[in-house]
Amino acid sequence: MTTPAVAAIKRALPRASLTYVIEEPFRALVEGNPDIDRVIAIPAKQGAADFVRFVRGLRRETYDAVIDFHGGPRASRIAWLSRGKFKVGYRLKYKGWIYDARVPRTAAGAPIHSVENHLNLVRALGITVEEPGPPLYVPEAKAAEKKRVEKIWRENKLGGAKVIVLHVGAGNEFRDWGEANLTALAGRLAATPGVRVVLAGAERDRARAERIAGTIPRSASPIVWLAGHLNLTELREVIARAALFIGPDSGPMHLAASTRTPIVALFGPTLPAHFAPWRAEATIVAKELDCRPCKQRECITHDFRCLRTITVDEIIAATQKYV
Repeated sequence: MTTPAVAAIKRALPRASLTYVIEEPFRALVEGNPDIDRVIAIPAKQGAADFVRFVRGLRRETYDAVIDFHGGPRASRIAWLSRGKFKVGYRLKYKGWIYDARVPRTAAGAPIHSVENHLNLVRALGITVEEPGPPLYVPEAKAAEKKRVEKIWRENKLGGAKVIVLHVGAGNEFRDWGEANLTALAGRLAATPGVRVVLAGAERDRARAERIAGTIPRSASPIVWLAGHLNLTELREVIARAALFIGPDSGPMHLAASTRTPIVALFGPTLPAHFAPWRAEATIVAKELDCRPCKQRECITHDFRCLRTITVDEIIAATQKYV
């Protein structure tokens, strides 16, 4: 969700050279972005000695500006130790002194969308951002990745079908709709004439996806489960070919927002005002509860009702205009 901010900088300063620092697992999401001139990937976990070597390498160049899109402990240390002439970051407790310009993450207590927050960091540099801001950008899959997805489509006879990608994973238990709900939804979708269901997720979701696919009756269309079998750009390619994406507030949901595929998004502990699919065709399904939003550390009702009380019927109803 930082890519609209990156695009806004490049539109305003087309001759600027932009370096993007990112954790290694996610470099594929920015490599090939035409607005980024250099990508520096660092390990997700980095020892002290490796971090010092990384900073020394970064300090060999003097940057006119450094933007901390993240605000976390390592990101703020990188901003602080870099040789940046002007540093921009969020107005954070104990760390605001690092930055020359500090931007609040809320406006008079009202939520601000995450993309808008990133764009506000760009505005703090004195750059004018055209409304409503650029769309998300994720590079297309490489030729070999597209070939692999095409093989999946061909072998599973998905051509001509209305393919629905159902994300069966979640970042944590607070955003997990529950295997029983997912199984019931997958079964009803698979029983819909002309519809094929593809289950997506990470490696840790592989067993769940296999269980869900195994419960579908023979009378329904067979389900394709790809959890743990795709990298991020291959997943995006699968979503881009689909008629609909269904899933919780998550990374794959935002990957879907970088395509033209419509989205049915389930929101529980988080608010669409912060994290709704950016500039995408989307239907949001959420329950209005006093305990929303929460910090996802402890469920005060102990039953994750903000998400788990969303019914299968409600999701089916939300899909009707798309399939």
